[in-house]
Amino acid sequence: MGRLFAPVDIASLVFFRIAFGLLMLWEVSRYFSNGWIQRDYIDPVFHFSYYGFGWVQPWPGYSMYLHFLALAALALCIAFGLWYRVSTVLFFLGFAYVFLIDQAYYLNHFYLIVLFGFLLIFVPAHRSFSVDALRRPEIRSGTAPAWALWVLMAQMALVYFHAGLAKLNSDWLRGEPMRSRLASKTDFPLVGALYTEEWVAYLFSYGGLLLDLLIVPLLLWRRTRLVAFVFALGFHLMNSQLFGIGVFPWFAIAATTLFFPPSWPQRFVGFLRGLRRNPRRQEEASERGREEEQETREENVTSAAVPARLRARQWVVFSLLGVFLAVQLLVPLRHFLYPGNVSWSQEGHRFAWHMLLRDMDAKGRLYATDPESGRTWQIDLSEYLTRRQASNMLRWPDMTLQFSHWIGEKYRAQGHEQIEVRARVLASLHGREPQFLIDPTVDLTKQPRTLAPAPWVLPLEEPLPPPA
Repeated sequence: MGRLFAPVDIASLVFFRIAFGLLMLWEVSRYFSNGWIQRDYIDPVFHFSYYGFGWVQPWPGYSMYLHFLALAALALCIAFGLWYRVSTVLFFLGFAYVFLIDQAYYLNHFYLIVLFGFLLIFVPAHRSFSVDALRRPEIRSGTAPAWALWVLMAQMALVYFHAGLAKLNSDWLRGEPMRSRLASKTDFPLVGALYTEEWVAYLFSYGGLLLDLLIVPLLLWRRTRLVAFVFALGFHLMNSQLFGIGVFPWFAIAATTLFFPPSWPQRFVGFLRGLRRNPRRQEEASERGREEEQETREENVTSAAVPARLRARQWVVFSLLGVFLAVQLLVPLRHFLYPGNVSWSQEGHRFAWHMLLRDMDAKGRLYATDPESGRTWQIDLSEYLTRRQASNMLRWPDMTLQFSHWIGEKYRAQGHEQIEVRARVLASLHGREPQFLIDPTVDLTKQPRTLAPAPWVLPLEEPLPPPA
């Protein structure tokens, strides 16, 4: 356990803090420039809440604009290391709040931002090159405990690992959905004409699989670290250009730099300045840092009770880190507990790093039936949902169930005491022939909303078509 609390150079943590803050500022600014605040959080009548978080609702009126302005200001504070502890706490709470408002907008990288935002609360990345360190010289330090770096590395390693593990499914190994996605990108400069070639689909599929599974071991080994980073850099930049997945590629690149030696930013700056660092001098500097750390410890140890308290604190940190990482390791594996093809049922998909893993087209309608009058009518989804919400709902059975419960309550309040709601959704996964996703005979208002497998979701029966 001692290695977890050994001092390491703080430079890489400082770089990540700055990158995180600036990337979050860019991400928040996109909500203003693209009109997403109005479209996604103010206009909708109904929001698809996460299981257990129905109490999370948008601020009334135009207050969501103020919320995003606050997030932008907090992101800047994190980048500059200003009121760092308060800023990280508030940013985490504020971004997690936005994330939890509507699961129709779920994206893996939003969840990743929430997790890293949470971890940064505890990581002392403000001890150097920050406004806080200028204002409060007593916190200034060139080192940080090793656990602060390792926990961020472990979180990114788990993302890569689970993304690779999720790709070990029959569709991915047969080239889908990369084949279909690449076929729509033939206008890509220089190499777009190759995207309809069968070998290219397999190259992207198996290349992505191997990179996700092998990148962390290769980054951890000094001899392959630089080559591995170059491959990761190319992978994320290609994804950024091909698939338009927002901030994630840049965020992943910044997080992947954490696998380099902690002092890499200083060495990189020195390299740019044309300076040749003396390894012996670096070693002496590190030794001086360790000696200063030891002297500080010795000064603080004024009684036998102090070391005991330090050890107790270390065990608390160690235990909390273990619990956090265990949750991050196990939660993404829960999709193995669901029967059938989870890319079809979507069960266990969220929080599992199933990135770019499935393409589903779905069209459908919801019908309400009043048994007392015998009348059946089609529910006008546009009256309650935005186009994006409705499109996502038809691909996610659990969201269709949630909306059916809500609209059922609305109709009951209007006097339709025995209202029934059914869905006729035809879906196609990875170019298969369309089939019913939800049993059209089932009254969804009578089905409980649980985390257990849904018996009313029909199993995938259509085979994957052969390559065109």
